[in-house]
Amino acid sequence: MKGYMYILECSDGSYYVGSTNNLELRLAQHQAGEGANHTKKRLPVTLVYYEEYQKVQQAFYREKQVQGWRREKKEALIKGDVDSLPMLAKAYNVAFDKLRQQQNDKLRQQQNDKLRQQQNDKLRQQQNDKLRQPGGG
Repeated sequence: MKGYMYILECSDGSYYVGSTNNLELRLAQHQAGEGANHTKKRLPVTLVYYEEYQKVQQAFYREKQVQGWRREKKEALIKGDVDSLPMLAKAYNVAFDKLRQQQNDKLRQQQNDKLRQQQNDKLRQQQNDKLRQPGGG
């Protein structure tokens, strides 16, 4: 049985990615408010992209793949700009790696600050203990 992966643009500009074995029926269901919760609240919707597969399982697999994409990558697919898809994935990975590095740097700095504070506290405590000892002043 044939399957379709499709992308709808909702009235608020968001995208909904789905799959079905009957595209016309599924679109009518979405427009009637009988589709997914996301589209029910954002009517009307417009079909902006679809792919046809020999089996609905293939369409479902593709749906899950595309659902995980950022908006920019979905828009490239919708526009037919397939050459930019790998770059958009790499750009995301580079940005993610940079963010992760910044978070790691911040965590290391916090750990170093905490260690320094503990060392200072220990030194201060030793100095106070020395002052409290008889003849320690």
